[in-house]
Amino acid sequence: MTVQTPAPKPSPAAAPASPALVELAIGGMTCASCAARIEKKLNRMDGVQATVNYATEKAKIAYDGENTQVGDLIATVEKTGYTARQPTPQERPPESGTTGDSEGTAPEEPDPALVSLRQRLVTATVLAVPVIAMSMVPALQFPYWQWLALTLTAPVVTYAAWPFHRAAFTNARHGAATMDTLISVGTSAAFLWSLWALFLGTAGMPGMTHPFELKISRSDGAGNIYLEAAAGVTAFILAGRYFEARSKRKAGAALKALLQLGAKNVTVLRDGTEVTVPTAQLKAGDRFLVRPGEKIATDGTVVEGTSAVDASMLTGESVPVEVGVGDSVTGATLNAGGRLVVDATRVGSDTQLARMARLVEDAQNGKAAAQRLADRISAVFVPVVIALALGTLGFWLGSGAGATASFTAAVAVLIIACPCALGLATPTALMVGTGRGAQLGILIKGPEVLETTRKVDTIVLDKTGTVTTGRMTLLDVHLADNATETDVLRLAGALENASEHPIARAVAVGAVERTGPLPTPEDFANVPGLGVQGVVDGHAVLVGRTRLLADWSIPLPAALERAKADAEAAGRTAIAVAWDGEARAVLTVADAVKDTSAEAVTRLKALGLTPILLTGDNRAVAEAVAAEVGIEEVIADVMPEDKVATVKSLQSEGRSVAMVGDGVNDAAALAQADLGLALGTGTDAAIEAGDLTLVRGDLRAAADAIRLSRRTLRTIKSNLFWAFAYNVAALPLAALGLLNPMIAGAAMAFSSVFVVGNSLRLRGFKAA
Repeated sequence: MTVQTPAPKPSPAAAPASPALVELAIGGMTCASCAARIEKKLNRMDGVQATVNYATEKAKIAYDGENTQVGDLIATVEKTGYTARQPTPQERPPESGTTGDSEGTAPEEPDPALVSLRQRLVTATVLAVPVIAMSMVPALQFPYWQWLALTLTAPVVTYAAWPFHRAAFTNARHGAATMDTLISVGTSAAFLWSLWALFLGTAGMPGMTHPFELKISRSDGAGNIYLEAAAGVTAFILAGRYFEARSKRKAGAALKALLQLGAKNVTVLRDGTEVTVPTAQLKAGDRFLVRPGEKIATDGTVVEGTSAVDASMLTGESVPVEVGVGDSVTGATLNAGGRLVVDATRVGSDTQLARMARLVEDAQNGKAAAQRLADRISAVFVPVVIALALGTLGFWLGSGAGATASFTAAVAVLIIACPCALGLATPTALMVGTGRGAQLGILIKGPEVLETTRKVDTIVLDKTGTVTTGRMTLLDVHLADNATETDVLRLAGALENASEHPIARAVAVGAVERTGPLPTPEDFANVPGLGVQGVVDGHAVLVGRTRLLADWSIPLPAALERAKADAEAAGRTAIAVAWDGEARAVLTVADAVKDTSAEAVTRLKALGLTPILLTGDNRAVAEAVAAEVGIEEVIADVMPEDKVATVKSLQSEGRSVAMVGDGVNDAAALAQADLGLALGTGTDAAIEAGDLTLVRGDLRAAADAIRLSRRTLRTIKSNLFWAFAYNVAALPLAALGLLNPMIAGAAMAFSSVFVVGNSLRLRGFKAA
């Protein structure tokens, strides 16, 4: 077994002078290639290093403040054809662990861009369906049907498709072509040619129909209209853009979920009086009260009281930490025991919670923007098609075929290249794949995630709550010769049942499960930091550390001493039990390994992944858990910052890293990893920072998620291949002027049906 230490942090003294940093909100991006273009332009500036994230629509820029100003950066973005501005204070994440709303989170304002997109989609869908039906079914082609089709198509091509036309124009101004260019040119050409055929050709004559002629014959195009192509393509592509825009609305949810963990209000002690104020009003040096069950409002030092603090959400440490006067506590952790008075030492943006929020944000912004598969292909395909259309026009004009026939052939090239099936290729596979995933408890956040699953070769598993249950469990009862398990559990369980300490709860729950209802103690007292004592069924009972028994001059027998030492060597918590002046047993409590974890690790290895156990727990605990589930590589004793550094270190070795976690302490590492898998039984912060959410909380779902994602990606790729295959096959026919409009329509229809059918095969995916 290989045990690693956390990646070392760079020395502040060795760091160069920090450049100025700014974050800009970018507007007008329609695909990942837009982000890449802006990033390229910014990085060409002297002293500028920029990362543009398409998902969050933000640019994070480091620049030389002496030679470059923020205005220069904004001007460069605007010259590239997009908008840029500094986010307002309301758009930035809060700097403390509060939301600013003591009653909870205010409802989100509707996104005007999303509302507009939805309106365009509804318009396009309602109007395109009858146009496609009339154009493809001769029985519906009543006299003058073509004029009704034109009336319905006009709003689709102008109003609904306006975002594509605007993006195509912007791209053209800067010498670029994307999917928007092909959509705009193709739909415009189809619509404009249909207008010419209707008003100046023969397509507008009464009784005109689209016959089912499968033979290829040269036509002057005067009787052909392509309104169904213009309307249908617009509706399909708008649907894909709308669902993409909805998912992007959640880009900042990880930060919000993380920051909302903090206490909203705090009881401050002022002149001996308890005053409840919003946590945002706390100042360093204030003393505040934390009652049992309350969250600690901010980082500070205990000045009065003792308690057990559950810090697992932030540190990953499964065992609650005993704190007393002089000990440090962290904001957003839970006071699981007694009353504490804390002196606030760090507030606002200086707290550990706020620093973790910045880690998540930095990791999200630093993740390379995934290039959409369709845009990758269209980057080459679009210019080739446009060049071929112009070449076709020139060839036929040069051969004396006449302007009408020449233009017909050129437009046919554009129309047969119009990506009808391409509009379905990714959305349908993603829809079926994610739907099947949801049935299996796997939530996939978007197409970019799928590309990463193909590449990952290392999977980092958080211990607490992921490989283990995340809660303390009674595992073993080691008995002295003078006791039975039933007696030990009844007496110790009864006493622990009166305590709120997490370890006590584990003993009490385990006792109830093994022996049934517990008696009620006749007397009970908590001994801070040591355990509990009291009277149960007439017996004077002690449960806790061996020091508690020593205070009563009760030694542990040699057999129980060995059991205690073995338990602690395995990273478990040992609890001594005595009554009537004699030691009776040692109970071992630990964060138990999930029953399915070993099988899950085996499945992950079968997928070609190297598992690594990463935890904030001590090395002994980590090694014991790793050995139990079959993991050879362990990284232990890490804080949240170290988890991010460890993932970065693995990535610097050339590994593609997946990370599975469930706690707030995992959120930044999930965001930093190439692929983040969050257990749905964990915190909102972890779930929102992850790329895949495993609703069941079963680690076996991680293997299923990667298998499903890889299969969905293969389906998308095959869809894209067939979506373009018919274009490639038909383009030469179109260029030769031999393409009948019905054959073009049939090719489009067959391609779309094939793509949908191929995607539906994902419904048969089964969990291993």
